[in-house]
Amino acid sequence: MTTTLITGANKGLGFETARRLIAAGHTVYIGSRDAERGRRAAERLGARLVVLDVTDDASVAAAAKTVEADGGLDVLINNAGIEARTPDGGVIGAAEVTADMMRTVFETNVFGVVRVTHAFLPLLRRSAAPVVVNVSSGLASLERVSTPDTPTHAYPGVTYPASKVTVNMLTVQYAKAFPQMRINAVEPGYTATDLNAHTGHQTVEEGAEIIVRMAQVGPDGPTGGYFDIEGTLPW
Repeated sequence: MTTTLITGANKGLGFETARRLIAAGHTVYIGSRDAERGRRAAERLGARLVVLDVTDDASVAAAAKTVEADGGLDVLINNAGIEARTPDGGVIGAAEVTADMMRTVFETNVFGVVRVTHAFLPLLRRSAAPVVVNVSSGLASLERVSTPDTPTHAYPGVTYPASKVTVNMLTVQYAKAFPQMRINAVEPGYTATDLNAHTGHQTVEEGAEIIVRMAQVGPDGPTGGYFDIEGTLPW
């Protein structure tokens, strides 16, 4: 039985990924910083709840102890993420972004990935087929963002793409450090979730497809890569 932890999984892409992996036979832990929302999500899915705030060292350490006591971990999906938006849902551009805004987003999107990965590495290293999936974004592709007359180029925000570029670098460096693991970054596509005030054009079912696929790669699968549903993305 494959045991999987998904951060930020009480709603959106994380919830749908959990549903699909449970259907595929995984034992899934719903990581949720809100205990009550997490409890409701876990009950709906038939998942296990672990209260986990990726921005809090003590919360992450406690979650790791809980999962270890229950038997260990095979797959970690770093899904929790935030994007700075204006009250009316607009993207904060280069003229308005502040260091504090950057710090807040990086605390979840970047430091949260490091914090959770570090805490669960001992468990993953005991697995016969450990997998890590880092949920990135197409906005992390420097090639795409710098290509004129594309939707990616048109995105005016600074903080979110910068955080996801860093996630891609973390993915590459972790994959090199732990060659026995399959560690990859994925781009779900522009999916309608709370993160973007439901402005995305994809459903969560469509967005979760690449996450689910990469969560199930075998020991001979790719590692250190950056993928969307169609294949490898340019860095």
